[in-house]
Amino acid sequence: MKTKRLTVAQAIVLYLANQYTEYDGQEERLIAGMWGIQGHGNVPGLGQAMQEYGLKNNMPFYRPQNEQAQVHAAVAYARHKNRTSTFACTASIGPGSSNMVTGAALATINRIPVLLLPSDYFANRIPDPVLQQLEHMLEHDVSVNDVFRPVSKFFTRISRPEQLLSALPQAMRVLTDPVDTGAVTISLPEDLQTEVYDWPVEMFSKGLWHIRRPLAEPELIDKLVALLKKSKRPMIIAGGGVKYSLASQELSDFAAKYNIPVCDTQAGKGVLNWQHAMSLGNVGSLSGSAASQVANTADLVIAIGTRLADFTTASKTAFNQTQIASINVAAYDANKMLSLPIVADAKRAILALDVALENANYKGTSKRYQRELQTWKKEWDEIIDSIKIVKEADKLSQAEVIAMTNDIYGGDAVVINAAGSIPGEIPKIWRTTSSDSYHVEYGYSCMGYEIPAGIGVHMAEPEREVVVFIGDGSYLMMNSEIVTAVVENMNLTIVIVDNHGFQSIHGLQQATGTPHFALELRHRNKKGLLDGKYMQVDYAKHAEAMGATAVFVKTEAEYRKALAVAKKSYGVNVIAVEVDPNKKLGSYS
Repeated sequence: MKTKRLTVAQAIVLYLANQYTEYDGQEERLIAGMWGIQGHGNVPGLGQAMQEYGLKNNMPFYRPQNEQAQVHAAVAYARHKNRTSTFACTASIGPGSSNMVTGAALATINRIPVLLLPSDYFANRIPDPVLQQLEHMLEHDVSVNDVFRPVSKFFTRISRPEQLLSALPQAMRVLTDPVDTGAVTISLPEDLQTEVYDWPVEMFSKGLWHIRRPLAEPELIDKLVALLKKSKRPMIIAGGGVKYSLASQELSDFAAKYNIPVCDTQAGKGVLNWQHAMSLGNVGSLSGSAASQVANTADLVIAIGTRLADFTTASKTAFNQTQIASINVAAYDANKMLSLPIVADAKRAILALDVALENANYKGTSKRYQRELQTWKKEWDEIIDSIKIVKEADKLSQAEVIAMTNDIYGGDAVVINAAGSIPGEIPKIWRTTSSDSYHVEYGYSCMGYEIPAGIGVHMAEPEREVVVFIGDGSYLMMNSEIVTAVVENMNLTIVIVDNHGFQSIHGLQQATGTPHFALELRHRNKKGLLDGKYMQVDYAKHAEAMGATAVFVKTEAEYRKALAVAKKSYGVNVIAVEVDPNKKLGSYS
């Protein structure tokens, strides 16, 4: 057997450089590169290996400012690539590695692939405890990296070089499986990374991982056909699985052919153009009036590619004891809410259902139902049109800021958000014209995801316009990747919506009986309460100090001008806009 002598770290880099995905005949590099912050746990291992073998094997290395942020960037990249490509992320032992746990949880919850390579304590245990090692008095083999276990879809700790011969293929299997995918963690002891081994040369040959499309069982499709033929008021919920299946066109055609309304989730928004006659908008807790009326009166719900999370189902109150059929590639998700489970790829299931409905001579929904849908859609569109009109030019609302941005950047720009009050308003207001233009992370709803996600999306599609919406609360939590975007010469528009604190949860606090307590960004008053004047933070100067072009605005004219300038200017453009926290978009659900 022919072998190649390399360190463990060198072997990992060369192996990853030769892994590819194949989806509908299109090949894509599985691991596009590596993110990492080096420390004593990885600088002589993966750090040196990337310096020696990275660029020459088309494996670039990117240096973030925060380990959590690098995972977010990798996840956003993978999401925009429809899960066909991702990044590896390395970090040093201890706090560097544990800082990636939040990103791992986000990836796993959202079913997005990312490869994590945290450093671990010495396998030989001679330096015991090594700097930054956690000591456990009863379990001597426990390390901080064990916290990755519950948030990873695959976890292994390598203690001998040859273990990688089986571990690496298993890691690639999980990364490329539409059911199992999420965070994949290979914990690497710092001494092991530098250990030399004679590797079989076949390990470094091209690996091609086919992303499967499971077919729907005909018997279950027939059951769904029977349900549709009985139904007077069916509806479809489109989730992120429709996007990852590249089934937007198929769903659009299906909905138009049978006149079945389509509502969407945060992950699914954009699968239908907002002008599509059957596109009714976000459903559940954040729904508009049209989607709410459809859901409240539906007698059959066909959920496609959605986890049916609480905001989608309004904690299971959005539908009135309605029959649910769930098409999902994952059996776990397909079997929720006592549904008829159809475990299948979204695109293949939609196409199979279309053929079966034609064979059953199904003509679609009634004219009466269609007229109701048209009325509800028209009413909702008029509501949004009225919201888009600025009421007080020098006292903007968050909703007006979102609407103005949509008007100027259009529905094809990628809009990014994750947390705070913005996810409650942006699905109602933002009008998408392409399936991949809406990027709101609402599985983990992680504060701080936004700016790293902008970086990831830009890396996935550098020529695309990217707009990042981030509240002042999330910005203060994680803003340092502006430096990374500047260093990498990226083109991003970042809108900091300053409403003086954590206003989303402040609203919940007030609704549950506590008027004000430690959620707004205020000075401490003489009584010892955080109830003084608003703390004034100059976010524009802060962003400018990190290399961005930045401006602070308060009025409609100033904001529109700033957007127009940012749209024309390549680079990292930050607009800090102050909004009235008391001007909130009401509930329509």
